Amino acid sequence: MIDDDSAVSTGQDRRQEPAADGRWPSLIRDWILLGTIAGVFALDQATKRLVASFLSLGESWPSEGFIRITHGTNSGTAFGLFPNMTPLLIVVSIVAIGFLVYFYRAHATPSLVLRIAIGMQLGGALGNLIDRIRAGTVIDFIDVGPWPIFNIADIGIVGGILVLVVTLLFANDPRRKKPADPSPADADPREAQSSVSSPPRDE
Repeated sequence: MIDDDSAVSTGQDRRQEPAADGRWPSLIRDWILLGTIAGVFALDQATKRLVASFLSLGESWPSEGFIRITHGTNSGTAFGLFPNMTPLLIVVSIVAIGFLVYFYRAHATPSLVLRIAIGMQLGGALGNLIDRIRAGTVIDFIDVGPWPIFNIADIGIVGGILVLVVTLLFANDPRRKKPADPSPADADPREAQSSVSSPPRDE
């Protein structure tokens, strides 16, 4: 006979297991997520420092062409949107980072693509946030035709959002859901009755 106290204790232990294996420890131990964040952040910061070191503000290399490296600054969001709103953008960036962390923790077992997409966004958001806090602007340098100049952090943010949206839409596609196998409760009761009532035949 099992003691009631031990049964209650066992039930409590089982309910506490998810808390013991909570999502925050999984976040700091998720090397794919952390590696993606570190990779995007490091590449963004390194390329910005290189551009600032070798090109004057407004200078382009090559001087002409459809794709160039142009040293520019941006006080707005990605691609020059909402300029001269640095304090507000700092707050928005912090809120966005907090939401991404919450979104990650809301998934008990996020897929590989989902972890990479979130890591890209977090790495890009941290890269631009550091620049805004430190200098009030971010360095942009990727100059493609008439498109506004952008940087690696912008690529991480926008690319991560696109991957995340496509992943969520693809996962929620009803055409990919296979019909469930019929349970024994859904079987024809007449077939079940005949199988039970028919005695085995002697050979």
